[in-house]
Amino acid sequence: MSMRPPARLAALLIAFLVAACGDDERTLTVTATAYTSSPGETDDTPNIAAWGDTLAPGMKVIAVSRDLLELGLVQGAEVTIDGLDGRYVVLDKMHPRWNAKIDIYMGENVKKARDWGRREVTIRWEGAED
Repeated sequence: MSMRPPARLAALLIAFLVAACGDDERTLTVTATAYTSSPGETDDTPNIAAWGDTLAPGMKVIAVSRDLLELGLVQGAEVTIDGLDGRYVVLDKMHPRWNAKIDIYMGENVKKARDWGRREVTIRWEGAED
């Protein structure tokens, strides 16, 4: 399956930005939205993430667009999000239509997720150079 030109361009841009970051810490600016375990936002198992992990309110979890998996943001990877406290764990992945995007888990707090909206954020994680 070949990538559409915008997806190919996005992948090249991500690779360039990651390569420019240095030896250990990788940094990337992504679009960040928020999601919850509320009915209507997910399937009939709202507390089960894409890899089978169980989510619960209070957990610091993100879902990543599938293009970010290639950069080391795989299940269990830890990231920091500029402007937010603590470390977030990658435990979910998004629909293939998204690129350069994360979704921050907000438990069952729909208001908090809506208030977050859509923002550009910088994420940081440890990763070896290719």
